[in-house]
Amino acid sequence: MDLNIKKDLTSNWFKLLQDAFCYDIDKLENNRATFQSTTWKRNSKKDEGGGEYRILRNGKVFEKVGINFSKVYGKFPKKFQINIPGAKKDPRFWASGISVVMHMKNPLIPAMHFNTRYICTTQQWFGGGMDFTPSKKDNLEKKNIHKNLKTMCNRHNKNYYKKYKKWCDKYFYLPHRNEPRGVGGIFFDYKNDSFEKDFKFVRDVGITFQMLFNEIIKRKLKKKWTLKDKESQYIKRGRYAEFNLLYDRGTKFGLQTGGNVEGILMSLPPLAKWK
Repeated sequence: MDLNIKKDLTSNWFKLLQDAFCYDIDKLENNRATFQSTTWKRNSKKDEGGGEYRILRNGKVFEKVGINFSKVYGKFPKKFQINIPGAKKDPRFWASGISVVMHMKNPLIPAMHFNTRYICTTQQWFGGGMDFTPSKKDNLEKKNIHKNLKTMCNRHNKNYYKKYKKWCDKYFYLPHRNEPRGVGGIFFDYKNDSFEKDFKFVRDVGITFQMLFNEIIKRKLKKKWTLKDKESQYIKRGRYAEFNLLYDRGTKFGLQTGGNVEGILMSLPPLAKWK
């Protein structure tokens, strides 16, 4: 398949997914909250792509939710080339993706994160995943999340779930605190087995996240919570912020490749506390 067709297919899918997520979020908010949409360009002087990030704040359900779509291209800075497959030979790149972070008003509903991306240098690959960060333990919810992720992964390859769950547990970890960020999920990168199979899997990851966030929110939306629950959520959000600023590869990639700063840092919670 022609590389330009692959680029169009993936970027169009990520944009479609952004619209689908926003539609569902509007429904959860009873169409009473408004997304603030910002389009941006990677380079104002040259055509190097850009994207759109949409943020909803202070809804009835979502305290803050950000959905960022990007399609960018250009050249990696020299210091960055050595760490990216295929960039040492040729610094030119093309990348498209979608990233979502949900911070909930009800502290009994976990924070949720999802992203998928397609990157082209002299090589091409998919990356992404999803993970869930509750501030209050709910073993039944954790079990249900992982059951759904395993079922989805098994549709594509029986080895995916174990491999990508382990990768997620290792990645979303705060070594300075010796603790995981949340209850995990799946995470994968440098996935380039076959474009058709990989793209089918990536689409399924997006649809599964859409199903899960709707299911989790609807089940817990009206559950009563206390001020103690809210305080626990603020402390957990502090951990979330620590991870995203210290370790998150997507944050580093976006900032080092001239991405939109506000769009990249939209993952940070609106309010957080430290003891």
